[in-house]
Amino acid sequence: MHTPRSVRSMPVLATAVALAAGTLVALAPAPAHAAAGATVPFTSVEAESASGTGTRIGPDLTQGTLASEASGRQAVRLAPGQRLEFTVPRAANAVTVAYSVPDGQSGSLDVYVNGRKLAKTIPVTSKYSYVDTPWIPGAKTHHFYDNARLLLGETVQAGDKVAVQATNVQVTVDVADFEQAAGPASQPAGSVSVTSRGADPSGQGDSTQAFRDAIAAARGGVVWIPPGEYRLTSSLNGVQDVTLRGAGHWHSVVRASRFIDQSSSSGNVHIRDFAVIGEVTERVDSSPDNFVNGSLGPDSSVSGMWLQHLKVGLWLTGTNDNLVVENNRFLDMTADGLNLNGHARGVRVRHNFLRNQGDDALAMWSLNAPDVDSSFENNTVTQPNLANGIAIYGGTDIAVRNNLVSDTNALGSGIAISNQKFLDPFHPLAGTITVDGNTLVRTGAMNPNWNHPMGALRVDSYDSAIEAQVRITNTTITDSPYSAFEFVSGSGRGYAARNITVDGATVRDTGTVVVQAETQGAATFRNVTATGVGAAGVYNCPYPNGSGTFTLTDGGGNSGWNSTWSDCSTWPQPGQGNPDPDPGRNLAKGRPATATGSQDVYTPAKAVDGDANTYWESANHAFPQALTVDLGTREAVRRLVLKLPPQSAWQARTQTLSVQGSADGSAWSTVVASKDYRFDPAGGNTVTIALPDGTSVRHLRLQVTANTGWPAAQFSEVEAYLS
Repeated sequence: MHTPRSVRSMPVLATAVALAAGTLVALAPAPAHAAAGATVPFTSVEAESASGTGTRIGPDLTQGTLASEASGRQAVRLAPGQRLEFTVPRAANAVTVAYSVPDGQSGSLDVYVNGRKLAKTIPVTSKYSYVDTPWIPGAKTHHFYDNARLLLGETVQAGDKVAVQATNVQVTVDVADFEQAAGPASQPAGSVSVTSRGADPSGQGDSTQAFRDAIAAARGGVVWIPPGEYRLTSSLNGVQDVTLRGAGHWHSVVRASRFIDQSSSSGNVHIRDFAVIGEVTERVDSSPDNFVNGSLGPDSSVSGMWLQHLKVGLWLTGTNDNLVVENNRFLDMTADGLNLNGHARGVRVRHNFLRNQGDDALAMWSLNAPDVDSSFENNTVTQPNLANGIAIYGGTDIAVRNNLVSDTNALGSGIAISNQKFLDPFHPLAGTITVDGNTLVRTGAMNPNWNHPMGALRVDSYDSAIEAQVRITNTTITDSPYSAFEFVSGSGRGYAARNITVDGATVRDTGTVVVQAETQGAATFRNVTATGVGAAGVYNCPYPNGSGTFTLTDGGGNSGWNSTWSDCSTWPQPGQGNPDPDPGRNLAKGRPATATGSQDVYTPAKAVDGDANTYWESANHAFPQALTVDLGTREAVRRLVLKLPPQSAWQARTQTLSVQGSADGSAWSTVVASKDYRFDPAGGNTVTIALPDGTSVRHLRLQVTANTGWPAAQFSEVEAYLS
């Protein structure tokens, strides 16, 4: 997003993906479901799987480090003269290298094929890296990596060796993409070539006016961009009812930081098969330094493009109905890759590859008008270094299907489904939000503003309750540094996240918990299996304390995550395990509490908030009444302490109550039979109830049938102890 993020204050407290010999490969999907991620013409090989004389760095999750922004959280550092040799995974005549050099430095990589040095080199520079965004809370210097590409001038075969060697600068190499680039396409018959209108294919002259003239002349037809480099010094507008086509993005290159900037268009604009490479070195949100800024109009398309060194690839406002964005590469943006900024209807964004975006890689933001019936499908997103891989901010009937997201960094999840509005007028989530078939690898990150982590897949009732039907199905989450699923009101205002179903998920090696629930609401889980859980199955501690309960309903078929983090005063750390509870700790404090009824502001959460001056009061004149506390896991409770406010204004009274217990919240048994208990401010307005030896319960219920001091059940604190 382009607007400063609001923050909250929190207490400190495919298809699977594998690295086979360092090569990112998609494993065979389940028969009934499509594979996750884009169909791409290259194969990526991680630097840490190559051989050579460099130094491996990582893995590391620390914000602001080279390793944390790298693919797989690892890379290889080459000092001048050191070499890294890749085994070529497929026939290829082109390579793209993701790299980083120290700030303020530039140099080159020598290239070797089977030990033979090529005349060509790969230039490397820090010019487009080390971005600072001090207006975004929690951001640090980021965007350390850049991508550089080279046509080798020959074809290498699978098993051949391609090496890169640092020459006059230290270079950290992250990953190399090998592909067989097609030769340049031929000019379509009847098209208008930009060179026929005076464009300079050497890149020396300014070709802006030639492009404008060709577009005007080709209305209803095709503008041809022949092989070469073309420099544009200002943006194009008035683009409508025309196709802009190049000879392929390896051959036709436009050097421009602003390509199309227009608020409206009649549409039928088709842009395909060339590269637009900018000179954006810093993020300036007031500048439209984008490939497309505004509208292409209805029934338009963008395909086969290479977009690099811009602020945003496509920042889409106005009418873009039925737009298709497919088979493109988005590299090294200082902000979003693509943002549907309201009004989008029937937009399809699919089979795109996005690496090293400086904000949300793919976003829908329903500002001014909702995005409707639009989708992100089969995209591959890797290494967004600030914010989310995919973010949906409001909108109606939105789909996020079959995407592969990996290695998110600070302030973001792999996928975020959110009612964070940033600005008004905002249109919250509505209808059905479909999140299906996605694979998330090493996603989720520590949020320095909250001082706790964000999950791999986050549902966030940030600025308003989520009332839409959120359907999360067929999800694979692997190696999340922290949690797999997070349900939160990111503003800290406790809005509800409800109407959520998680059906069919495989969670492997999550760092802390499978479910991180931090706001009131409810979700049903079915067929969610987890292995290698780092701390506990569930963290269920709504914030702010007393804001309400998040209810997890077991729909059946779940396994591997039935434990609950036992202490809401602390945050689980990756791989920590669930600590044994302190025998002197109040097990009920901060836990979800419900009741048969409550009066005015005297809600059930007031009875477990740790403050004896606040209290729960049931509906009046309606005995019996009950208060239930979920301890999160079965506990050998031996003592209850019940309190009323200690002030003398609370006159002595007797409440008649029984204690019931349950392991699952449905089958109940009597732990302590009904009895009169006297609360007297002279004795602190406190009652202690001993529970029988052998008591082991997760859910505690106090059933109140009478109160001599008021026609309702009342407790300011319900405390549970192991001794």
